[in-house]
Amino acid sequence: MTILGSRSGSQILRTFLPDQTVDLRGDIYRVSEWSAPSPIQVDTDLVRWNLLREIGAWLVHDTDGGVGDELLRGAQIEVVELDERRGVTVERYPEVWLCRACKRIGRSVERPCKCGQRKWGQLHFVGIHDCGAIEVPWIRRCKEHDDVMVVIPKSAKAADITFKCPTCHTQTMQGLGFNRTCPCGNGTLRWNVHKARTVYTPRGMVLINPPRPEHREGLKLAGGARKALVWVVEGLTAERPADVTAKQTKEDFLAKLIADGIDPAFAQTMADMAEQGGQLAKPGDHPVDSLPGTRREEAEREAVDIAMALAESRTPTTALRSTTPGDSLDLRYRDRYPAALTRAGMDGLDLVDRFPVLSAMYGYTRGEDDPAKCRLVPFRRKRGVYRLYGNLAETEAFLVRLDPVRVASWLSGRGHRLTGWSIGDSDPVAARVAVLQSAVIPDKREDQSMDTPGADVLRLVHTYAHRFIRQTAVFSGIERDALSEYLLPGHLAFFVYAAARGDFVLGGMQAVFESNLDDLLAAFVDAEHRCPLDPGCSRGSGACTACVHLGEPSCRFFNRFLNRKTLFGADGYLRMAVSS
Repeated sequence: MTILGSRSGSQILRTFLPDQTVDLRGDIYRVSEWSAPSPIQVDTDLVRWNLLREIGAWLVHDTDGGVGDELLRGAQIEVVELDERRGVTVERYPEVWLCRACKRIGRSVERPCKCGQRKWGQLHFVGIHDCGAIEVPWIRRCKEHDDVMVVIPKSAKAADITFKCPTCHTQTMQGLGFNRTCPCGNGTLRWNVHKARTVYTPRGMVLINPPRPEHREGLKLAGGARKALVWVVEGLTAERPADVTAKQTKEDFLAKLIADGIDPAFAQTMADMAEQGGQLAKPGDHPVDSLPGTRREEAEREAVDIAMALAESRTPTTALRSTTPGDSLDLRYRDRYPAALTRAGMDGLDLVDRFPVLSAMYGYTRGEDDPAKCRLVPFRRKRGVYRLYGNLAETEAFLVRLDPVRVASWLSGRGHRLTGWSIGDSDPVAARVAVLQSAVIPDKREDQSMDTPGADVLRLVHTYAHRFIRQTAVFSGIERDALSEYLLPGHLAFFVYAAARGDFVLGGMQAVFESNLDDLLAAFVDAEHRCPLDPGCSRGSGACTACVHLGEPSCRFFNRFLNRKTLFGADGYLRMAVSS
């Protein structure tokens, strides 16, 4: 096997995917497949649910290629990671050979050019269609001399390329073939440089995947998704969901018995007896039971995400202790940290030194970045198996949780009505439930100008996360592009995690957490919040690359639903009076 070069695993995950064209050693190749990749152990149901949510925009426009229906019918899913010893298999593509010396188009790379040189490159244009097809240009040769050369203009437009005979100088073609029909029969090909974003746009997702399946099984034994939701709504005051005193529901108890191998009929009898004995939760025992079905399901999934992320490790700021009671560090933990959290509108900040994050690519599109105009092409194996190419890592992260009472008051002040909540209420549990019940979080592709409780919550959490990442990068010494977000807007929370690209990254966040978190939060609140491009930025979206935007893949929401006014406007979240 010829080794053409080496790349990091994170780079391969986005730039060396099947059917993607790449530059290697001055030539152009197309990726055939990852060579003998290793399977990643995942919760298939979790991956299936996240995948269905990710492709929602294609499902709405019926451009998913039938993926949604097959997933709902139980199509098999596998997630694999790169075997670094075997790498990736590639092939030369497109096979349009261009002499680097005289610009002739040759027929074979095995023979020298008519000019006597044997310096073959490739014409770096390909034809694509929204269906996912990619085609090689066909170049018309001079009929008399059976020869042709390319005259490449200064522009990058394929339509400006000219082909002529190097002997008689007769023009044989202008452009790369106008109105050439795609093999799918539904439209014509468009020609572009092979590395253009419209030629191949990888589609991926990020999800929390515990490295050991016993964590998820342990949650089921402790009471399942409802227990996780109660734990989160009560502010993570218990160390883990199993420590929450809330009783199991009959449904969860019955599912646990059946999962343990007990006969369903006998399990039903045991569940009935437990219910009659008052050992199970009754409807309405906890405020989360008032949530409607769809809202509760989404809230439970986000709560399970938090529970799985914290299953390996969790250190809240309240657990920090100095080795010498009463010294300056002890006073910092006891006085300055809580004050800084309150001033920043946080309910809590936890360090997670083993954050289990899975990045997975499930397909690609060609053409415009609009699900209504391009078809999703999934990575499919034989027998209908869907393959996701992933990278599983354990890295350090912060879990940031906003003050629910303050958020509810902020939403009420903006004219939104929250069910079961009114200004002046101070119960954080009631505030969290009210937000979950009233704020329907929009999809990242929806109209970002909408004025709903859910849109405002997403704008607040998302803008907060971006500004927090920018400040964290400064204090931790980690490059901004090496920090990413994982949003949980329904629970007014988000994770900021470091990309595990090397040892130099790990430890930076922990150092800030243990030494000068209060300084970071002070800078978060007090540092310059105006944009260098104001007033234009403020009059527009209120967010741009100069003030709030982050690079890809740090932001999975395409830098949408962002506005500095949610934090620093006249009625901004950080402008609210803070009670002592």
